[in-house]
Amino acid sequence: MKQSPPPVTASTVNWTSSQPPLLRFLHTCYADFLAEAAGAVADYIPELGKANPAHFGISLATLDGHVYEVGDTRVPFTIQSMSKPFVFALALDTLGAERVESVIGVEPSGDPFNSIRLNADNHPFNAMVNAGAIACSGLLHADKGDGAFDFIRQALGRFAGRALGVDEAVYASESATGDRNRAIGYLLRTNSVITDNVPAVLDVYFRQCAILVTARDTAVMAATLANRGINPLTEEQVVTPYAIARTLSVMTSSGMYDYAGEWIYRVGIPAKSGVGGGILAALPARLGLGSYSPKLDKHGNSVRGIKVCEALSSHYDLHMLNRSDDARHSIIADYNIGKNPSRRVRRPQEQEILAKHFQEVRVIELVGTLSLSNVDYVARRLGGGPRPEFVIFDLRRVTATTRAGARLVAEAFQELAELGVTVILSGIKRTSREWATISEWTNRLGNIRDFYLLDTAIEWAEDQIVYRYGGSIDFLETTELAEQPLLAGLNEQEIADLIPLCTVRTYQPNEQIIAAGSEATSLFFLRSGVVHVTLPDGIRLATLTAGMAFGEMGLLEPKRIADVVADMSATTYEVTIKDFERFREQHPSAGERIMRNLAEILADRLILANAKIDLLTSG
Repeated sequence: MKQSPPPVTASTVNWTSSQPPLLRFLHTCYADFLAEAAGAVADYIPELGKANPAHFGISLATLDGHVYEVGDTRVPFTIQSMSKPFVFALALDTLGAERVESVIGVEPSGDPFNSIRLNADNHPFNAMVNAGAIACSGLLHADKGDGAFDFIRQALGRFAGRALGVDEAVYASESATGDRNRAIGYLLRTNSVITDNVPAVLDVYFRQCAILVTARDTAVMAATLANRGINPLTEEQVVTPYAIARTLSVMTSSGMYDYAGEWIYRVGIPAKSGVGGGILAALPARLGLGSYSPKLDKHGNSVRGIKVCEALSSHYDLHMLNRSDDARHSIIADYNIGKNPSRRVRRPQEQEILAKHFQEVRVIELVGTLSLSNVDYVARRLGGGPRPEFVIFDLRRVTATTRAGARLVAEAFQELAELGVTVILSGIKRTSREWATISEWTNRLGNIRDFYLLDTAIEWAEDQIVYRYGGSIDFLETTELAEQPLLAGLNEQEIADLIPLCTVRTYQPNEQIIAAGSEATSLFFLRSGVVHVTLPDGIRLATLTAGMAFGEMGLLEPKRIADVVADMSATTYEVTIKDFERFREQHPSAGERIMRNLAEILADRLILANAKIDLLTSG
């Protein structure tokens, strides 16, 4: 009988139409500030005066690539001075910091954006005022010639994640009325800041300011700044983290011109405004905000845009100097192999060695960001215990690595190398961004090994301890039924009666022996080789070597719950469940002993599982 779908209730409708809290907050800002009538549309460039003063859009881009939009976020407008930080970053990357810093300062001017004044060295105060921005365009023109503007436009498109066009009418209007900028250009030429043809340089600058963007574009561009130069939508590294850090520094001190001090005091987010009505704000490692509303205050900043930024910062306490990260939360678990060994089932000789030397393998599972303070805390925590032979740092929950953290990691690893301690990294792929950041400082160290899976890393370290203390791990060794833990306590006659019921099977590497979901028809005793027991999703439950049994849960459950695959050539004794049950009936005392052994084996597994849970949930 076909079942009817569940009824649609008010709760169901509310759930499907619900909005994330951050989007609801942006809607509230839009509603609260839409009626704001203060300010005036810029008209010193006649074409800008044609903007619709009612337009208002807010967009916020997260570093995982999600973009929130409220209002007129797809209305195009010219980027104007918001182009300055991106062109400055581009110049730093293209020409090098030494070349750029030789002619452009980094100090706030305290003057309006179009001030015709240079610093004591007759250089622009910074790249956020017109003089500095024109100097930046001049540097790129000197390097790229006639291709300078296309080079800039394409770069800004990579910041936005799409190709950007130009408003030719605004460009023409700006060029026709740009005498103040021409005065700045010739002042720069007089002081050898610009060495090229001034009209050609100013043409690049005027076109650069006339590039068309939307509030959504500026949010993505700001998020790229906040994400160390990586566009969160395209994942392209647009410029280097070095250039981003310097650009954000100048935005912090000078991005809002003669309002910059008040801005950083009250809002605390690096930002840049443009007389076209846009404001972008980049909160490092958090988000990018873009807004558009053409009416400006006396400083040339969007009135509504300022209010949105102030509200966002105040409501969520986003001031960049008000951080509360606690390094003590960077370690989620810290243990040795006595508390949490690998999933490999060890033979008695190996177990004995590892039981004596369990403190020689230390495992520290990390979470969050590998920052300077977090790495320092981990290093001190490690030094507070006995010296291990091997220390495993599991990084699968690490979300980011700062350059300062990576450098301190390298220095800590160097000290461990001098003390004879081998470092093992797990949970990190060699193709990842975090690996690139760490390896920049650690690739010359010889005491580092890496395995993607934590269990593999622990197993390798255990093997080294076994070898170091005289043990051996012989995968080709052959064991007999009497050596099986599941059959411990059976006498010679009982073992002799069981042997005829067994069939010797041989498996090639990667050959499947048991499939999850299949009928449990046989019990296996591993005679030689190695097998892996894994869940269908690939999670490894155990690694078994010669002398171990598998498929024993078939004595309790009719269906297989895991896959068993030969890791290398393996041979087994296979006995059907029916034959094994008949053997237990014929030998009641042996059957009782086997079930007692099975209970002990399952209890040991449960103890290990509980120990792992305790490690992860302990304070």
